[in-house]
Amino acid sequence: MRSPILFLLSLCASVAAQQPQVPEIQYQSAQDFIKLPPDMYLGEVAGVAVNSQNHVFVLSRGNSTGPAYGASAAQLLEFAADGKFLREIGRNLYAWSFAHSVKIDKDDNIWVADKGSDMVIKFTPEGRVAMVFGRKQEASDESTAPLKHLKPPLPAVEGMFRQVTDVAWDSSGNAYISDGYINSRVAKVDKKGNWVTSWGEPGGEPGQFMTPHSIAVDAEDRIYVADRGNRRIQIFDVKGKFLRQITIDVPFDPDAKPAIGNKPTSPITGNQAQAPGAPWAICITPPPHQILYSSDGYPGRIYKLSLDGKVLGVLGESGKQPKQFGWIHEMACPSENVLFVAELLNWRVQKLILEPSH
Repeated sequence: MRSPILFLLSLCASVAAQQPQVPEIQYQSAQDFIKLPPDMYLGEVAGVAVNSQNHVFVLSRGNSTGPAYGASAAQLLEFAADGKFLREIGRNLYAWSFAHSVKIDKDDNIWVADKGSDMVIKFTPEGRVAMVFGRKQEASDESTAPLKHLKPPLPAVEGMFRQVTDVAWDSSGNAYISDGYINSRVAKVDKKGNWVTSWGEPGGEPGQFMTPHSIAVDAEDRIYVADRGNRRIQIFDVKGKFLRQITIDVPFDPDAKPAIGNKPTSPITGNQAQAPGAPWAICITPPPHQILYSSDGYPGRIYKLSLDGKVLGVLGESGKQPKQFGWIHEMACPSENVLFVAELLNWRVQKLILEPSH
């Protein structure tokens, strides 16, 4: 007769074997999709977005000017649906400092979050500045300098940001801004630009954040916040009420190499930005059948999820070759099987074509 302990271990192994495996999604990559003019170069690609005409907008830490340390690095470029370069938007704009994300709203307005200037800029489809949010530090102020990450941080100020990260909109045109590395909150402004409210503070409890890094809104006006440092996606209603959270736990090769730096040690305590499954970038596909995509920095994968948090598939790994990723910082998902991914470390945008799920 087998001992109770051996029987229990056998039963656990049997149950584990019956657990459904997360499918590996097959896909192709067009890493040279965008065509730059001969005298133009990308830096770290912080953002990518697609409008209703399938034009691709790339926010790069290129066109860098200034001293070796603290140089401004932000450039917004537009490409046609076939990848042909069309124009640069906002050249030498006052808000350009350190690019973080670009998004396109339902009216094809172009919104940029600049982490260095603490500003969000709304451009018209023609590329003219329509609204500005936040305020850059004055160059003439003797205290102007990189922001300090004080603990605890200074109180947040209405209408102002500290290292802002991203923006998304609900069906009424309200904008939700993830404010970001220091304030650790979500701000809400209405379609006229009026400040409505904000919620969140640094921490690990529901409704608190450790670097809200990316944000998206589904067709039911639920707000999804990539709480990167806490390795979770938090979901709220339009009033900031916490609804639930999603964590991504998918087995990975323990020998997987990071895109850069030392392999994260386990367990990771404190800031979990480099932990497997920590959401660096999220995007939601258009209705009626919406899919949530999330990417991590290590082991460098993209996860396909249902809106209730079920992992439907996984793809990718860290590296420098096509179909590998070097810190995906933003994604655009115009459809379930087409993704555009912006990579910091590889200075590029890849267009991914996923094989349909069966």
